[in-house]
Amino acid sequence: MDIFSVTFLLALVNIIIIDLVLAGDNAIVIGLAARNVPKEMQKKVIIIGTIGAVVIRAAATLAVTWLLKFPGLLLVGGVLLVWIAYKLLVDNKSHEMQAKPGVWGAISTILIADVLMGLDNVLAIAGAAHGNYVLVIIGLLISVPIMIWGSTLFLKWMSRFPWIIYIGSGVLAFTAAKMITDEPFVHNLLFVSPIAKWAFVIVVIVAVLLLGLRKNRMQSTPSPAGQ
Repeated sequence: MDIFSVTFLLALVNIIIIDLVLAGDNAIVIGLAARNVPKEMQKKVIIIGTIGAVVIRAAATLAVTWLLKFPGLLLVGGVLLVWIAYKLLVDNKSHEMQAKPGVWGAISTILIADVLMGLDNVLAIAGAAHGNYVLVIIGLLISVPIMIWGSTLFLKWMSRFPWIIYIGSGVLAFTAAKMITDEPFVHNLLFVSPIAKWAFVIVVIVAVLLLGLRKNRMQSTPSPAGQ
């Protein structure tokens, strides 16, 4: 994939949106984990915790990118990412966590939380990169400043403008559908025609967004018992 090609640039835009939408929670975890540490040590905890989280995520993303080359795993990853795209819309995420006391306790909290929470980000970037390790590295480099500086602000924007979350979910659904259609045996069986391929992609995106919208409307509608 040529780095100046439209395909590369579109994949890069997808990765940037994925990072903005999915990396925000990790920045909140870092802040929460550091809150019980003495103020003069908080910067050290944030820097070490972020570096450690990025190293772990880099290794995991490169590993997943390699694994997705094996037969059948693109399909599995795509189906899982469809579910992640839907859950992004309907989950009311809680960031409550037990922050361990002390510098190394806080750092370990950050690393453990990032491993547990980072699957969606790892899988999404690996899928959007289409096996291109340059895109994987760029995606990881982009995620660092987002985790440290930009994500808290972006999360505020998402609270104020809920439609931003739907854009992020749509990008995830697009990435997931492309992973499924790019699985060789599925492609050869169902998506030889470009029309069939893109029709499937559109159906997946629309289905995820409509189901998420429906679920959110049901959650926001008061029950008769509560009236």
